Amino acid sequence: MSILIDENTRLIVQGITGAEGSFHTRRCIEYGTNVVAGVTPGKGGMKVDGIPVFNTMDTAVSETGANTSIIFVPPAAAADSILEAAETNIPLIICITEGIPVKDMILVHRYLREKSTRLIGPNCPGVISPGKCKAGIMAGEIHIPGSIGVVSRSGTLTYEAVSQLTALGIGQSTCVGIGGDPLPGTTFADILKLFQQDEETAAIVLIGEIGGTIEQEAAAFIKTNVNKPIIAFIAGREAPPGKRMGHAGAIISGSSGTAENKVSALSQSGAFIVKNPSEIGLTVKRIIERYIKA
Repeated sequence: MSILIDENTRLIVQGITGAEGSFHTRRCIEYGTNVVAGVTPGKGGMKVDGIPVFNTMDTAVSETGANTSIIFVPPAAAADSILEAAETNIPLIICITEGIPVKDMILVHRYLREKSTRLIGPNCPGVISPGKCKAGIMAGEIHIPGSIGVVSRSGTLTYEAVSQLTALGIGQSTCVGIGGDPLPGTTFADILKLFQQDEETAAIVLIGEIGGTIEQEAAAFIKTNVNKPIIAFIAGREAPPGKRMGHAGAIISGSSGTAENKVSALSQSGAFIVKNPSEIGLTVKRIIERYIKA
């Protein structure tokens, strides 16, 4: 099985006529994703590689029966695009856009509280269920189907971890980039819950980083709700306090945001801690041989 997306996903691309949107639409189609529509206001009636373009999400969803949207819209308009998608009650929105103002995302979060729609991102690489569906900007060819779930704040470290796993012949059930912004639409705990419920996900790789407290929240969730092996890596051990390192959310503003605090919480929850990112794949291999194949 997989989580969030699979061969039944019907994808809309918001911002399909832009350079990024059109490029990654083609990559998703080449992977086998069923892209059913695009949305760009004022461009309705066009086609991008045979995909019909609509002016509004409401029309696109009603005409195509889409159940997932991916957003490639500039930061100033991205929050409005999320809200427009959520108004249709589409089940899943994946926002790739980086640089959305935090005040805009606060409004988005307030609106989504009253909706059943799930938001992945923003500032994320998307989601892939290997061999089934790709809704994101990751390289599909480095993934192979399997039983390891991957959830990460970092796109680059996700690719590194997946590359190591694939080189060892260890496939992935679903890989989820939750994004590096201060207010992600979906947290580690949210995705851990889905992986725990997925019968074909045997173990989970969690990649966190400095800033915020969602890793500690994940650790609290793991203690009482997850019985699958968790292999965790936290980036940013050498980061100085008060300086943003990479993502907008990767800034230490208090003791809870440090790598040490996050590692301690995850370790106490029973997660297996990886100290060097180059060791993620081999650690997963050892864990599944010891706890899953035995």
